[in-house]
Amino acid sequence: MKLSVIVINHNLCHMLRHTLGALVDAGKHIDYEVFMVDNASTDGSVDMVREEFPQFHIIAHSKNEGYAKACNEAITLAKGQYVLLVNPDIIQSKKTLERTIEFMDIHTDAGGLGTRMITPQGRFLPESNRGLTEAWANFFKLTGLAKYFPKSRLYDRNRKDWVEEFQTSEIDVINGAFMLLRRSVLSETGLFDERFFMYGHDVDLSYRIRLAGYKNYYFPKTYIINFKQEKVKFNWQYIKDYYGAMIIFATKYLFKLPEVKAAEGIPQLTSVAS
Repeated sequence: MKLSVIVINHNLCHMLRHTLGALVDAGKHIDYEVFMVDNASTDGSVDMVREEFPQFHIIAHSKNEGYAKACNEAITLAKGQYVLLVNPDIIQSKKTLERTIEFMDIHTDAGGLGTRMITPQGRFLPESNRGLTEAWANFFKLTGLAKYFPKSRLYDRNRKDWVEEFQTSEIDVINGAFMLLRRSVLSETGLFDERFFMYGHDVDLSYRIRLAGYKNYYFPKTYIINFKQEKVKFNWQYIKDYYGAMIIFATKYLFKLPEVKAAEGIPQLTSVAS
């Protein structure tokens, strides 16, 4: 099988219907499977998928145990040469799957790939190739980890050699809204770190892909529409999940940062502390 698509859902039934419908259109010429992992939705998401997309696999949880754990559960069941993780609130073009897979087939040094994201109004989302939110960027600056993410544009936002919207390029972090991953590389890096409950899992895995000597790419010759429908409540749980992910990352890498394998086009990184 060529591709396994994994969608993690929590109470986004309306958007999930459109996301899965777009997947059907995009996958007409691809040998693929779809796993919808539902993290304890109460809006009828599971029943909708059973009725309208009976060909897809459903994993229904009675408790939300986090994004990373849900992803890993589906990945262990997936049979595809590639694994695609997509949010339940994105719409991809009809050629997105074909074009991104073709790029990965040609570029055997690629461990993973992200693509160009736009809003429903057509505005380019810079996190498509930056990978990091402003909060994560500030975290890396404050901890000194920023120098190990040279392609994430953490400093001078006006540099002329930065990646443009339509320029294919190597990046540090693949945005979690659309992560196309090579299954064989996941066998080397390991799956998602399940300590990252909701945030930071994409940053961590992207970094481990680079540690394994592979490249992460930004591929703009297709696109997805990102509706960003996930409602964020600024409460204690959000603070715990979002900023806690940064603490987990720092604990893993700050004091003894592993060396990135020197692959062609990737600068050699050394430990923060010897």
